[in-house]
Amino acid sequence: MAAVRWSRPGTWLLLSLLAAPLLRVVVSLEPITTGLAIAAASALTGYLSSPKFYCGRLVECCQVDKPFNGTALELSLKEKLFGQHLAHEIIYKALTGFMSNENPKKPLALSLHGWSGTGKNFVSKIIAENIYDLGMRSKFVHLFLSTLHFPHNSQIPRYKDQLQSWIRGNTSKCARSIFIFDEMDKLHPGLIDAIKPFLDYYEHIDGVSYRKAIFIFLSNAGGDLINRLMLQFWDSGKTREDLELKDVENVLSVELFNNKNSGFWHSGLIEKNLIDYFVPFLPLEFRHVKKCVLAELRLRGFHEDETLASQVAQEMTYLPKERKLFSDKGCKTVSTKLDFML
Repeated sequence: MAAVRWSRPGTWLLLSLLAAPLLRVVVSLEPITTGLAIAAASALTGYLSSPKFYCGRLVECCQVDKPFNGTALELSLKEKLFGQHLAHEIIYKALTGFMSNENPKKPLALSLHGWSGTGKNFVSKIIAENIYDLGMRSKFVHLFLSTLHFPHNSQIPRYKDQLQSWIRGNTSKCARSIFIFDEMDKLHPGLIDAIKPFLDYYEHIDGVSYRKAIFIFLSNAGGDLINRLMLQFWDSGKTREDLELKDVENVLSVELFNNKNSGFWHSGLIEKNLIDYFVPFLPLEFRHVKKCVLAELRLRGFHEDETLASQVAQEMTYLPKERKLFSDKGCKTVSTKLDFML
């Protein structure tokens, strides 16, 4: 239980107040009964003071060794993520394997790439929800937005210091911290290398282990490359399900390394192979957008309406213009268009 952080000032005062009614009864009982009552009171106090009672009921705890439910993760991906067979397989296997490893050699680093609306943010949300009950609202899940947290090119040295301090401080409090970097394609070149030491194969850095942390990078960079590969597969008579990770991952990492607008330009994270998986998110077709509409209807408590779902999906714009194969916004505006239809 040493891995569970739950002690707070005033905890024992609260526990004493909870157990006090039972203890008051003890003084009016016979000796034998008194002994039993004292034992019961002791057991109650022990239960109330245990992390099992305290965590989740009173505060959110960092439970590093909490068993991971891979079945629940796979179900979430199946029900909520559409048209992304590669992302589904990679995220499920990578996260399940990492979470079940009691002594990983390095943190898990996932870089998610594709057009807007294809499910990158959605997947990061699913990951957070399957590790912490509060999901993205958990105090152990940290989201960085490039345009919000690192807006000025002139402040890069300051941002690097702040970023290292934030990661060091939060991981020292909870080894199972999750760090999500959104808008990587808008991040200033070189800034992300500030976190390189935390992703490497070090057992400890200044007494802190980062090996159980999770780093997730979200980016539109590489989306055009992924879409070109999809078109090539389409033109060769293959389906999107025929696309394998080996067809995309290497060319994607090279593209990001050489692209000044990727956030990974000449990055040591790529050069030293510290990113475990470059996860491609494929452009969505009409049938996938329709599934997004049906899922949104379920979420709002409506019955699934195939006709309405088709109408909303038809309101989307598709590329290339002459072929109209892929939704240019994925499922990003489904909710807004559904509002209009309803």
